[in-house]
Amino acid sequence: MSRILVCDDDKEIVEAIDIYLTQEGYEVLKAYDGQEALKVLRDEKVDLLVIDVMMPRLDGIRATLKIREANNMPIIILSAKSEDADKILGLNVGADDYVTKPFNPLELVARVKSQLRRYTQLGSTVDHGGQAVYETGGLAINDDLKEVTVDGETVKLTPIEYNILLLLVKNQGKVFSIDQIYENIWNEEAIGADNTVAVHIRHIREKIEINPKEPRYLKVVWGVGYKVEKL
Repeated sequence: MSRILVCDDDKEIVEAIDIYLTQEGYEVLKAYDGQEALKVLRDEKVDLLVIDVMMPRLDGIRATLKIREANNMPIIILSAKSEDADKILGLNVGADDYVTKPFNPLELVARVKSQLRRYTQLGSTVDHGGQAVYETGGLAINDDLKEVTVDGETVKLTPIEYNILLLLVKNQGKVFSIDQIYENIWNEEAIGADNTVAVHIRHIREKIEINPKEPRYLKVVWGVGYKVEKL
C-alpha cells in the first residue's frame, strides 16, 4: 500500500483528498504546514507528497526545496493560482506535477496514480538478465537498474526527468516536439505544455551536461523540439 502525505493548511481540503485517496486503497498521512510535512517525512516512509503552495510557517515552495535536498519521491504541488509563473516556480524547485485549485478530486487521484507508477518503475532494481543499456558518448542509461551515469558517475533524476531522457536516448537523433514529449511522458493531451517540458529539459541538462548552455547530449532544434545526439 502506497503512503501519501497530504499537506494543506485548509483542513477541509485535506479531509476531502483523504476520502478519495483512501477509497483508492492508499494510506494517507496529514500535515497542515511545511514544517509539519518535514517532520512527517523524517519519521515516516512516504511514497508521494501532495502539498499546497500558500501555507503558514513554511510554504510549499520552500518545503519542496528542503525535501529535494534528500528525497526523490514524486511531489504534486497544489496552487490556488493559475498563472504559468506559479506553475513554473513549482516545477523549478523540484515538483513533478501541479494541480490548480479548485480541482476535480478524480483528476488529482489520476495524477497521483500516474506519478506513483513512474516512481515505482524508476525504483525497480530487478535484474532481468540481459540488461537494457542505452548509450551515447559518455551518457548511459541502464533501464533495468533505472540508473543514469555520465562518464561513469551516477546522476540522480526525478521520475519525470528519467522518462524524458530515456525517451530521447532510446530514439537518438530523432527530434521530438514539445507536444510529443508531453504526450509520451504524461499520457495526456498537450495543452500549454511548453513551459512544463522546458523546465524539465533544463533540469536534465543541469545534471548531465558539463556546460548546460552548450549541451553535448540534449540539443534543441529551434522551432521543432529536442533530441539527444547520437555520438
